[in-house]
Amino acid sequence: MTHSRLTVLGPLRLLTLAVAMVFSVAHADEYADVAQMVRAGKLPEALSKADQYLATKPRDPQMRFLKGVIQRDSGKTTDAIATFTRLTEDFPELPEPYNNLAVLYAGQSQFDKARTALEMAIRTNPSYATAHENLGDVYAKLASQAYNKALQLDASNAGVPPKLALIRELFSPTGAKNQRPGPAPVATPAIPTAVATAKPPPTLPGPVIGKPTPNATPVVPPAAQTATPTPNVAPPAGAAPSVVSTPTPATTANPAPAAASNSTRDAEAAVIAWAKAWSARDVKAYLAAYGKDFTPPGSMNRGAWEEERRQRITSKSKITVKLENLTVTASANTAVAKFRQDYKANGLSVSSRKTLDLVRNGERWQIVKETTGT
Repeated sequence: MTHSRLTVLGPLRLLTLAVAMVFSVAHADEYADVAQMVRAGKLPEALSKADQYLATKPRDPQMRFLKGVIQRDSGKTTDAIATFTRLTEDFPELPEPYNNLAVLYAGQSQFDKARTALEMAIRTNPSYATAHENLGDVYAKLASQAYNKALQLDASNAGVPPKLALIRELFSPTGAKNQRPGPAPVATPAIPTAVATAKPPPTLPGPVIGKPTPNATPVVPPAAQTATPTPNVAPPAGAAPSVVSTPTPATTANPAPAAASNSTRDAEAAVIAWAKAWSARDVKAYLAAYGKDFTPPGSMNRGAWEEERRQRITSKSKITVKLENLTVTASANTAVAKFRQDYKANGLSVSSRKTLDLVRNGERWQIVKETTGT
């Protein structure tokens, strides 16, 4: 497993989560102070400050994540595993704690547990590239263990050593896995400007849907130039008469069809209705927004995915989903919606980029693909 991926419990991964979480300016100073202490190697001081903060806000996911990072960097692996495990239980929507659990388990050669944690991270966010790469590394380690066991049981098996050699080469200091450039220095993150802090229920604000970006006015192709007919000129004596084509009347290009504009408007309305159903905890309407061709994340079937979504939505006392910078590009039967999604529920606040692919089914637009982080 590569240094740039599996040793992500330092500032690089910390910054990734810091960008994803939404917090107020007052709290941002607390997070920045702890993060700065970690980067300076002042781990005892950082842990003490994190504990002081958590004494008053014990459920804060950002500071708990930082505490897990500090524990790992301090060599307190058991404590770090406990911290990240509790985070996955309290905030199953976040993929980063699952990924970091996998890093810790892999460091103890518990590759089955690492695989399970990474599969959960990918189920939570199918577009989480780091988790996908780490899972590939874990599979390679599991394969190495299996090949070694096969050799122990049957040393005469000539097919195993070449496979084992390939895996060893992959993870050797000069192997392909280590030929990539090292990670760039991590810059200190800029603290976000004031953002409303998510409060525990029942004080969370009601559902708010971001105002969609107005549709761009369709560009109408200019009318084709009308060809000027070439005048007939009598050919010189003795010369063969030239053939003069009768000019074809120019066809004026049709303006962009109104159907395209209607498709954009209808697809946009479907996305807003999906967010409203989610905010209202209307599971029936929320699931109906997904078409029959929707592919659930990971290896889940449609029934299991719907049941998981139903449990996650109904278990929350209040949910707010706000869409910002919504843009929709549509043709007659397909559309792509891109936006920033601000999700708040039970004290958790997460902001992320999201893309929805939609198709027209009769008079309805339905989601067939959902991607986070694009």
